[in-house]
Amino acid sequence: VQLQASGGGLVRAGDSLRLSCAASGRTFSSAPMAWFRQAPGKEREFVAAISWSGTTTVYADSVKGRFTISRDNAKNTVYLQMHSLKPEDTAVYYCAARKTGAARVGAGEYDYWGQGTQVTVSS
Repeated sequence: VQLQASGGGLVRAGDSLRLSCAASGRTFSSAPMAWFRQAPGKEREFVAAISWSGTTTVYADSVKGRFTISRDNAKNTVYLQMHSLKPEDTAVYYCAARKTGAARVGAGEYDYWGQGTQVTVSS
């Protein structure tokens, strides 16, 4: 599976943004997917994950109620809709995929990674 993240940009606090992650490969529809982010000087952290069917989603407490992860298996794409953005959401956002299994929160559980897309939220 190859992943290509897009949709990042510079926005103001309170704005919304939608990230997309396009995947190639026949196994996408069976792959749990996730978004992680990494701010300068900080470790990569979990943001959200979704099961292969889309029926199960998991969120970090810091984004719960503001971000929504979804997927369209027909388009081989996973999305991260972000609302009420805050300056502390500023980071490079990465999409990731597991070969199989359930949606997990640990970065080490994921087998494939995209190149990242920068999200900058100004105050």
